[in-house]
Amino acid sequence: MLSVENTNESKNASYKKRQRDKSPEQDQNLREEEELRAKHLKALADKPETEMILEEFIFGGEDELVERLIGHSKARHTVSGDLLESDSEEETSKNAAPLARKPAWVDEEDEDEENVEMTHRYRKDMMKSKSEKILTKEKLQTRLQEQFQKAMGGVPSWACQDRKKRQSKEDEDSEEENEDNLLSKTGNLLAQSSYLPKGIIQIRQCLNANNERMSPVPLTTVQFHPLAQVVMTAGFDRSVSLFQVDGKRNQKIQSIHLEKFPIYKAQFSADGEQVIATGLRSKMFYIYDMMGGNIIPVPRIRGLEEKAIQQFEVSPDGSILLLNGSAGYLHLLSMKTKELIGSMKMNGKSVKAVFSSDSSKLFSNSDDGFVYVWDVKSRRCLNKFTDDGSICGTSIALSRDGRYVSCGSNSGVVNVYNHEDCLQQTNPKPLKALMNLVTTASSLIFNPQTELLAVASNKTDDAVKLVHIPSFSVFSNFPVQHKKSIHLPRAMDFSPRSGYFSIANNKGEALLYRLKHYSDF
Repeated sequence: MLSVENTNESKNASYKKRQRDKSPEQDQNLREEEELRAKHLKALADKPETEMILEEFIFGGEDELVERLIGHSKARHTVSGDLLESDSEEETSKNAAPLARKPAWVDEEDEDEENVEMTHRYRKDMMKSKSEKILTKEKLQTRLQEQFQKAMGGVPSWACQDRKKRQSKEDEDSEEENEDNLLSKTGNLLAQSSYLPKGIIQIRQCLNANNERMSPVPLTTVQFHPLAQVVMTAGFDRSVSLFQVDGKRNQKIQSIHLEKFPIYKAQFSADGEQVIATGLRSKMFYIYDMMGGNIIPVPRIRGLEEKAIQQFEVSPDGSILLLNGSAGYLHLLSMKTKELIGSMKMNGKSVKAVFSSDSSKLFSNSDDGFVYVWDVKSRRCLNKFTDDGSICGTSIALSRDGRYVSCGSNSGVVNVYNHEDCLQQTNPKPLKALMNLVTTASSLIFNPQTELLAVASNKTDDAVKLVHIPSFSVFSNFPVQHKKSIHLPRAMDFSPRSGYFSIANNKGEALLYRLKHYSDF
């Protein structure tokens, strides 16, 4: 039979032992424990003997029961360091990760590396040596990735986050500062502004974009890739070439040669995976598939009666290929099937045409001074207006933001219109008539940000002007006066973020310029 006195003696012995083991820092905890113990002992002393016997049988004695009660009360009412540590250890024990389970069975064939025969005609070109007759599937995948990056010009430096690329950019900026001194520093400060200032443009001429493969005959095309840091050139030498653009070396990626096919024009597809090229005097055209490395000839198209196919445009959404035909015809082809969708007819001869940024409309000018606006889906003429003062249209361009339409004529006058006026009026008044060219305005292009308009004539040297938008004032320091360097410009283009500007000329050069206001490619 248990008594209260025996219980108290057991309690005091346990209490004294813990007091000897504890450090002075835990006196507060011990005092609280003593108060809880006294409270629970008082409650136990009031219980009948029968209940105490049952508790001893279940919990192992009064001392153990008191210890349980004290632990429960401390968990509810105290936040001592010892308690938190104890709780943490208990939680860690509960949440301990179970032992890793072994699979029920293992297929040995799954662990074997799958080999690929490289001598197959589709994979033969990827062999680096004759010893590579067999490659593992993983190595072949790596090889394909290398081929793709080579074709696309690698990862664009403006999108690369690794330290090496950033260091290269810092070195380039440092070099420019040393080269241009205070003027360059002023330009860099201006580059921080959100909008391109007028007056003087901060520009630096770089190594020619096609320096590693100059053309002995005129270039007819220069175009920047829409996604990669790559530029394409093409011309009368029957070749299409791709170059990695860095402004310093501009390494050649690859060139393809089209036998007996002097190129009139070449252009990337909207996704940048293909190049379309038309010839100087050919009914057919070629498509170069960069992903597959295939050159696909497109022969005569059913329902299309044309002696030659030269001028063309690819819609921004990549679904339609527009061909300028003879006698004022405009033909729409499906980019996917290369089949004729339908045709539209102008009164005069179609000179050039361009899609709106959403691919829903088409603007085309003619040799009689009129400009036509077409609905692409219905192929219906929405409006026809007169290009102010023009006798013969020679070029046309639309800004990507849909605000401006620019028309060039054989007199060298370039008119810039409000886009909405061209849709609604038959005799719209230009916002500005640019008189800086004295010969035929053969090329027009807005930069992607609609802050620049480049105008050029292929009839005389240095006939290139950069126009500030929306002030419509010409930058006075380009091209450099008394230093002829742009010989009969035939084509122009801005890089996707306007960091670079290139001009293809009749000497087979793709001149490259760095526009310092724009920090990205």
